[in-house]
Amino acid sequence: MSFDQLHRYLFNQAHVRGELVRLENSYQSILDSYAYPPVIQKLLGELMAATSLLTATLKFEGDIALQLQSDGPVNYAVINGTHNQQLRGVARWDESLAELPDDFSQLFTKGILVITITPEDGERYQGMVALDKPTLAECIESYFQQSEQLATKVILRTQQTDSGAKACGMFLQILPTSSQATATGDTGFEHLAKLTETIKNEELFSLPAEDILYRLYHQEEIEVYPPADIIFKCSCSRERSANALAAVQKEELLDIVATEGAIKMNCQYCHREYRFDEIDVHAIHAGTFAMDTQSDQ
Repeated sequence: MSFDQLHRYLFNQAHVRGELVRLENSYQSILDSYAYPPVIQKLLGELMAATSLLTATLKFEGDIALQLQSDGPVNYAVINGTHNQQLRGVARWDESLAELPDDFSQLFTKGILVITITPEDGERYQGMVALDKPTLAECIESYFQQSEQLATKVILRTQQTDSGAKACGMFLQILPTSSQATATGDTGFEHLAKLTETIKNEELFSLPAEDILYRLYHQEEIEVYPPADIIFKCSCSRERSANALAAVQKEELLDIVATEGAIKMNCQYCHREYRFDEIDVHAIHAGTFAMDTQSDQ
């Protein structure tokens, strides 16, 4: 069965594009990086599926980040995705709370969803919308309606079992080039959205992607593109950490080593730790830090 893949398709007789994403190993990799409570696990799964779906809409090489910010129980959650479906993410919440609310809207106070698109060549774009809807999916739909005036349908679901976690998502959107059809209401979008809403969890999590699309759209003419593989991949490295330390005064770094025995740098996404001792500090500031002679701790 095709998990950790994104499937894109186009309705040939309508002005609508669609996507289906299903995550397992890539999702589990994020959950394995930290002891997230179940509510945060669910939130990260939905956010990860949503990021994959939105990344697939990019028409250039670059990346996209979906970030949730608030003054409530969940302070921060973000998933970054590249144009080739490499995802990573992290969440921060009030860990002093004995229990987090199950309801999405109660997780956030003055919450906002920030979507940042960063092309490798070109200007960065950022848009935002309030987290004032009952679900993350509805907040994303609201974002597209407000920022681009594009009718959009988003379905985000997660499943937690003894064998592991899975996250799935579906995405329908009027093609941006179909402005004439949108003006006349002849897009086919509402009909296709209602079909998509009939998907059951047991179908989404257990059937092959091809069977899901057939069950939903067997009376429609759709063109399905080759699937894209999805992986969890963090861009952190010992070299990047060393480069960051090069910007700090050597004396300050040596003081930390003298006090704590080593400098410890932790990646916020994968929680991997990189350690640097006194010899490393001198090498970094002398420009002779040799990556091939160093091992990650």
